Amino acid sequence: MRWSARDVRSLGVGLAYLAPALFVFVVFVFVPLGRTFYLSLYNTRSTGAITTFNGLDHYIELVTSETFRSGLVATALFAIYTVPLGIAIGLVLAVLLNQRLRGINLFRTMMASTIAISAAVGALIWLLLFNPSLGLLNYVLSLIGIRGPEWLIQPAVAIVAVSITTIWLTLGTNIIVLLAGLQGIPEEIYEAARLDRATAWQSFRRITLTLLRPAIVMVIIMRTMVALTAFAAIFTVTGGGPGTATEILNLYAYRKSFTELSIGYGSALAVALLIVTLLISGILFALRRAK
Repeated sequence: MRWSARDVRSLGVGLAYLAPALFVFVVFVFVPLGRTFYLSLYNTRSTGAITTFNGLDHYIELVTSETFRSGLVATALFAIYTVPLGIAIGLVLAVLLNQRLRGINLFRTMMASTIAISAAVGALIWLLLFNPSLGLLNYVLSLIGIRGPEWLIQPAVAIVAVSITTIWLTLGTNIIVLLAGLQGIPEEIYEAARLDRATAWQSFRRITLTLLRPAIVMVIIMRTMVALTAFAAIFTVTGGGPGTATEILNLYAYRKSFTELSIGYGSALAVALLIVTLLISGILFALRRAK
């Protein structure tokens, strides 16, 4: 295929428009990624000074590390707790907020307000709620005769606590995306289903879930990526504790790099987390295209 002068001019104009965005992307994404991979191959001091070449020793060490495996387990549990439950709650609330009722816009605004709250501030709110002696959660449980758990001390409960915090922080985004998908479904389809004497459950399963599948899959992808790279909420509520029960890979990389000042090993962890994230996102996008 031969390019005409017009095609070349069009390509030049397109590249000119893309140049600023490409420049920013290269400078703030590719250059830091390349630098991180470079540092992972060396023993690096906290000052950034390169010492000895280590090759793939850091990567071999993290694969054989028990802490790395526990970080993988914590990351997987965190994603399993937050993604399905957060989407399910968001879907139920989106369906309720999609009803044509007086004053419904006020409730929509209230439910979506968590988007305006930073992760650190929201985590501080839940940190107070989880307090075993002064927190509201254990007080409510005591009213019905249930002794509340030590939310942030028991390892099995701590991962649930940070998952609840993250679900609450991301609920607004889930509701907005799913509500937009619901409002894009033509009302005529539901009217036809009612004429065919379909029940409410049949309409929801056959129409709502089917036509809402693209939005649901997109929310699954977004929430999974957030779960893999979560930091602020977990760091504020538990700091990765008790022990390493809530120390997902992102927090583990932070601790090795900025607490223990092992920049080379922390960079290797960051690269490993990037690879895991790319693999999972690739699988999710492949499943989305298949559907």
